[in-house]
Amino acid sequence: MLAVFGLGGWEVILVLAVVLLLFGAKKLPDLAKGLGTGIKEFKKATREVTDEIQNAGDSTPPPAPKAPANTAAQTQGQPQSTPPQTKVI
Repeated sequence: MLAVFGLGGWEVILVLAVVLLLFGAKKLPDLAKGLGTGIKEFKKATREVTDEIQNAGDSTPPPAPKAPANTAAQTQGQPQSTPPQTKVI
């Protein structure tokens, strides 16, 4: 893993020493805890996004809404009567 960044053993020790000097021994556990929590949240978010993408591709579209039920007059072939329209003057 360290070879990816091009760091050797002495470089890692030097970086750790600088971090220790900058933050102090009391702050390092809090700093590491915050870093770990951030990485955990990031992994959780990426997992949720990939799950959503996979579920969206796998799921079938919802069924179309059903039409309203026909009345007895429509099913027997008789036209429904419409109420008379009144004209307001």
